[in-house]
Amino acid sequence: MTRPDQARLDAQMDFLAEADRLKGVVRASRVLRGERFENSAEHSWHVALYALTLAEHAPKGCDTGRVIAMLLIHDLVEIDAGDAPVFGDHDAAALSAREQAAAERLFGLLPADQATRFRALWDEFEANETVEARFAKSLDRFVPPNLNLASGGGSWVDYGVDWDRFETGIGPRIAHGAPGLWDWLAPRARAFFERMAGR
Repeated sequence: MTRPDQARLDAQMDFLAEADRLKGVVRASRVLRGERFENSAEHSWHVALYALTLAEHAPKGCDTGRVIAMLLIHDLVEIDAGDAPVFGDHDAAALSAREQAAAERLFGLLPADQATRFRALWDEFEANETVEARFAKSLDRFVPPNLNLASGGGSWVDYGVDWDRFETGIGPRIAHGAPGLWDWLAPRARAFFERMAGR
């Protein structure tokens, strides 16, 4: 057995220690039963598990291993940039600049070859152009509505979201990479919003 390159292992461990800080980034979505807000590390794990479980719903030719890798690192930038709730009010340019700087710093902790590979995966996810990125992005948008449905509305209630806002803001983002999942979710979400409007 060869001994590990100590400097390389030190860098990898520094990155992993810094990644632990993602557990402290609180999101707008609640956990399934609604008793507390989830953190970004929990979200990253859960959406990666969605990708593994729902792989049969991925577009033809999609490398789900690559999707899972993207999802495990996609929110690491929130360690520095914070969470930006999808229905929140944000300065998109300022948020993008914070996230780019965070990606540079965080992935820069890794050995050069891994830094390049991880940053390329993150950039691919953000660009949303490959079949893997489109499926990953769709899953990233698919998880929170399911949590909201299970927790009495969750962040939809907090942000005053109605069916029209949800359908136009989230529907195309899910359908773009996972149309079958949107077809499954849409009637459930619509029924929820109709019940809420009838109260």
